[in-house]
Amino acid sequence: MKTTRMLTPIVAALGLLAGSASATTLIYNDFSSVSGLKLNGNAAQAGNVLRVTPANYNQSGSAFSQTAISLASNVSFSSAFSFRITNSGGSSDGDGLGADGITFTVQTVSNTAGGIGGGIGYAGILNSVAIEYDTWDNGTSFNDPNGNHVGVDLAGDIASVQTAVVGTRMNDGNVWYSWVDYDGTTKNLEVRLSQSSSRPAAAILTGNVDLAAALGTTNAYVGFTSGTGAAFGDHDILSWEFRDTFAPIGNAPEPASLALLGLGLFGLAAARKRQAG
Repeated sequence: MKTTRMLTPIVAALGLLAGSASATTLIYNDFSSVSGLKLNGNAAQAGNVLRVTPANYNQSGSAFSQTAISLASNVSFSSAFSFRITNSGGSSDGDGLGADGITFTVQTVSNTAGGIGGGIGYAGILNSVAIEYDTWDNGTSFNDPNGNHVGVDLAGDIASVQTAVVGTRMNDGNVWYSWVDYDGTTKNLEVRLSQSSSRPAAAILTGNVDLAAALGTTNAYVGFTSGTGAAFGDHDILSWEFRDTFAPIGNAPEPASLALLGLGLFGLAAARKRQAG
């Protein structure tokens, strides 16, 4: 049995509906409702987006599923989401204004926000695995190859165990799409990134992570973190889909505001229902 819950501006109830069977899917076509999420620190709903941190100095925010999700059946997951970083300001590094980025995080300690600035709202969240989308160069002590990269972080430590450089600035004000897939059988983790909602054939980062060992349990909260320091930006999540099994998602969920207007929202709801089936 598969339990699926869609959130749209029309269907805005629980974001997480946990069933007694083996599979749960979260779908947020946008964040006109944040039901089912626990917002921490400086995170807030801003119109139809999830603003994990606003464009201000020294912010830290996070948003996680309000209820822990069981990964006991296979310790696997697939996720896809879209994000946008705008209003970058403050200090500059080698590639321009703005910081510090976002993370997609799987964690079990608590629904809380981590450190500001280079902590990207993740530093200090133990028993966790995160994918960072880092837009500030914190140097070799953070294992940062530059000010625009993705990385794998463990146990609340922002010094990535693996990184990959992104060729285009992620805090360029455009919409970005990412796919994160973890296969508990092989312990293979893959991250894809694009400015198109079509899933890329090749991953930008591939690694091997023992998720069960990192978490210490198979009950996990999933969501996002962000931080700002002397540089800042609006760090917005626009749409999100999460599956508690290894089931790679094709096209990333398209933000409703970009897909259609007015009554066309009904068409989006129908399309998402077909994809989730």
